[in-house]
Amino acid sequence: MSFLKRNYGWMIVSLLAVLPMIIIGKMIQVNVGNGLSISWVENTIGEEQTTLDMLYHISGEFAIRWMTAVLTLTPVFIIFGIQNLFVRQAMGIATAIWSILHFIIFIAAEGLLETFTQFNYIAGCIAVLILIPLLITSNRKSMKRLKKNWKKLQSLAYVAVGLSLLHVAILDKTWIIYAVIVSLGFVVRMPIVRDKFLERGKRKQGLTD
Repeated sequence: MSFLKRNYGWMIVSLLAVLPMIIIGKMIQVNVGNGLSISWVENTIGEEQTTLDMLYHISGEFAIRWMTAVLTLTPVFIIFGIQNLFVRQAMGIATAIWSILHFIIFIAAEGLLETFTQFNYIAGCIAVLILIPLLITSNRKSMKRLKKNWKKLQSLAYVAVGLSLLHVAILDKTWIIYAVIVSLGFVVRMPIVRDKFLERGKRKQGLTD
């Protein structure tokens, strides 16, 4: 029971990140008979969109959603005084995995060289490349080894978010809501706003003690 109490947040985030993979699995067929080959299974969801379109949509949407969720954790802590490092870590891992999966699906369908044909593809590619080292170092050993440099490295997530928002904006996707959420998060981080929330939290805590 003590394990569940310590890690229930991490477990919930992991479950939410993994469940959509079941849908992805139904859309992809892997053959190893005559060498490794990957094909798309059509009409798994409906006939309005091709499997490739659905894969683009699902993986891209979940990548940007998790990315936005990670950036809202600090404002949530500031406003409500709630913080959980393991939940933040799990969300960061989910963000990186979904982003990398989205990029892999693109390469499998269009080829690696297609990445360099449009600016929005390049922006998305750079965002994924930034997330890879963040994923690799998202553990306690890396934190101890890198020390102060670990936070500097993880701060590159903001660059990845900016590039990702630019990527979906150019693709004319429903990106405004994510931009608004991220922008509000940065407003809450401003010292004048942050200090007011923290002071209010201390006053509430003093009343309850």
